[in-house]
Amino acid sequence: MSQAPSPAGPSNDTRPVPAPAGQAVTAPRPARGGTALVTGASSGIGAAVARRLATEGGWRLVLNGRDVTRLEQAAAQSGALALPADLTRPGAGRRLTALALDHLGGLDLLVAGAGVGWAGEFTGMPAARIDEIVGLDLLATVHLVRAVLPHMVAAGSGRVVLIGSLAGSVGVRGEAVYSAAKAALATFADCLRYELRGTGVGVSHVVPGVVDTPFFDRRGTPYARSWPRPVSVERVADAVCAAALHGRDEVYVPGWLRLPARVRGAAPGLYRLLAARFG
Repeated sequence: MSQAPSPAGPSNDTRPVPAPAGQAVTAPRPARGGTALVTGASSGIGAAVARRLATEGGWRLVLNGRDVTRLEQAAAQSGALALPADLTRPGAGRRLTALALDHLGGLDLLVAGAGVGWAGEFTGMPAARIDEIVGLDLLATVHLVRAVLPHMVAAGSGRVVLIGSLAGSVGVRGEAVYSAAKAALATFADCLRYELRGTGVGVSHVVPGVVDTPFFDRRGTPYARSWPRPVSVERVADAVCAAALHGRDEVYVPGWLRLPARVRGAAPGLYRLLAARFG
């Protein structure tokens, strides 16, 4: 699922190695087993990914989350080390990376699943929630990836999996800031993929729709639509693992959700009319 640890030692030069002229080079498909850091692992998608990797076997895991009690429970279930931390704190990503590397000796896979949401009219959104969503869903993820990538590039292998959202692909009414943060994360994934070409390090963007987690209760507004129906966290965890194992750039969960994103890209005017009509 992640690439097997590289026998090569660390290097002081972590610049991406360009591919030979005229030759397309992609990150090699990772082997089963390895070392992994999963954030947002206290519950929801992150906890499900930890369970899935533990079931797969051959993985040494470090889990991060803010809820200490739930994180320790998730770690006990998956045979992992729990490293609780608030990733929005300055330097938290760098410290977490150092601790994970000390424990694991290297890092083959990062699953960046930490995130929060909020629903309601933007004009009524508390300023503190704006800062929280942008701080955790986007900035904390960017800083964590920045801390992890040099080690993967130096090893010549690894994969970063970013957990996005359909809200970032099409925009969702009542979720302006959350949609904006996830849209930025999607563009970040694309840019990293271009930059890392030829280094042996890959980037996957997993894009779930509605997922059956406590996320909606925590954001302050439960999910009340009859369609699309929520999918299980296990289904998203399977997609995360498949993306890592097969080196997939972008995976929608469920797969048909790629259609509205494509309609928006190909015919934005039509999409906006449909979105205004049907929500």
